[in-house]
Amino acid sequence: MSRSYSQEFRIELYKLDRTLPGVSLGIACLEANLPAKYVAPVLKVSRMTLYSWFRGAPMRKKKEELVRALIRIIQQDRANGRLPAKSVLDAKQWLKSVVEDEPQS
Repeated sequence: MSRSYSQEFRIELYKLDRTLPGVSLGIACLEANLPAKYVAPVLKVSRMTLYSWFRGAPMRKKKEELVRALIRIIQQDRANGRLPAKSVLDAKQWLKSVVEDEPQS
């Protein structure tokens, strides 16, 4: 089972600049109950990189576009009641559906 976000991490995340895409992604993942362990592969980055972004680290422009798109999808599915995920299995299935719906280049 994946570990949930720690209370310390949650508190620190909400203190950071929400205009940064990584911080916005961290908040979106937290509120949607999407574990970093499963989000990182969707973005094709390591968990270490993902957590760095969550803390405000810069990212490449191409990744920023992908992150902003994922944030929009998360927000839309939260508004439509498909998120937050009720379990790790639900989170994995939701993320898998996002990857499968992604246009192939």
